[in-house]
Amino acid sequence: MGFFSKNIDKKIASYQHELIETHYREVDNMYRQIRGWRHDYRNHIQTMKAYAASEDWNAIKRYLDLLDDDLTTVDTVIKTGNPMTDAILNSKITLAKSKNIQVVADAHIPLKLKSSEIDLCCIIGNLFDNAIEASVKLPEDQRVIRVYMDMRNTQLYISFTNFTAGKKMKKEGTLFRSTKGEGHGFGLVRIDAIVERLDGYISRNSEDGAFTTEILLPQV
Repeated sequence: MGFFSKNIDKKIASYQHELIETHYREVDNMYRQIRGWRHDYRNHIQTMKAYAASEDWNAIKRYLDLLDDDLTTVDTVIKTGNPMTDAILNSKITLAKSKNIQVVADAHIPLKLKSSEIDLCCIIGNLFDNAIEASVKLPEDQRVIRVYMDMRNTQLYISFTNFTAGKKMKKEGTLFRSTKGEGHGFGLVRIDAIVERLDGYISRNSEDGAFTTEILLPQV
């Protein structure tokens, strides 16, 4: 039993490391796009000056529309007050939008938290990945992920809701059955382990065609 437990812990630790690396790559890619857009800023200004000099106002309007669409793909969607949370949330929101998933997010988090950035990264990343996985199975007009994060007295409250294919998910123990591979299961176990270590609370509920995870993490 001890060997089995150590083997599972080793696999979970390996998956956690891989997950964090993936998240940082996503964040780095997002900021690389932003830096690229800023680098091109002078060229954009010069182009619009040329159109203005020839009084081609329609061309300026078309160019501004193109720039607006381009910037939307890299613009920071959420500002929570916590830089690391901003990075993870925005990278995942960008990923969701690339899969035609609507994200409704409302998040307010203090600059400093008792919970470590790595723990928060694992929790948010896993929750978002699970919600995206479930959403892509639905018709595009039904793909919605709702995210809410805020302080409730001395606890950080995290809520993720996504629509499912209509069937109520089967619960096995404290977890709901996963349709994904091994890594997905370790992700769920990792979330539970972090919440337990931080003396937090987690609730999962599947009903009415929606799946909701709620988490409370003490911050004192």
